[in-house]
Amino acid sequence: MEKSEFITLIMPFKDKLYRLAKRILVSKDEAEDAVQEVFLKLWNGKKNIENYKNPEAFAITMTKNYCLDRLKSKQASNLKIVHNNYQTSENIEKKIEANDGVEIVFKIMETLPEQQRIVLQLRDVEQFEFSEIAQMLDSNETAIRVALSRARKTVRDAMIKNYNYGIS
Repeated sequence: MEKSEFITLIMPFKDKLYRLAKRILVSKDEAEDAVQEVFLKLWNGKKNIENYKNPEAFAITMTKNYCLDRLKSKQASNLKIVHNNYQTSENIEKKIEANDGVEIVFKIMETLPEQQRIVLQLRDVEQFEFSEIAQMLDSNETAIRVALSRARKTVRDAMIKNYNYGIS
């Protein structure tokens, strides 16, 4: 595989990989590093990429696994990932008005269990089908649907409880 073929095949979903990495790792710098490492691994294994039915799903799976490994290694060494986007409660009200609560939803998503956070990101943000998510996460569609349902309920309850959002 030539450089131009690699760029044509892999680069279109660079932003998806970054968003997933950021959702898992929280830090922008950590997410950028993760995507760069995944691209390096994909380039080094470029001969195998064409063997995969869905290179995008393969790259997303690699990104997810890499990020989870990073979290495990950081937990093992008792390091914390610094969240560069922490906002005070005064700023939260401004964000709600400016972004219709999107920023708040993302903040709530950060509190979800890992699996729910990933499923919510892949389904509601990245718009993947249940079958694709199940393949990426090496799970079944029923488990994905359950995790998504629980994640959405947690987000909805947190919005109602903490931010006085009434859902009609």
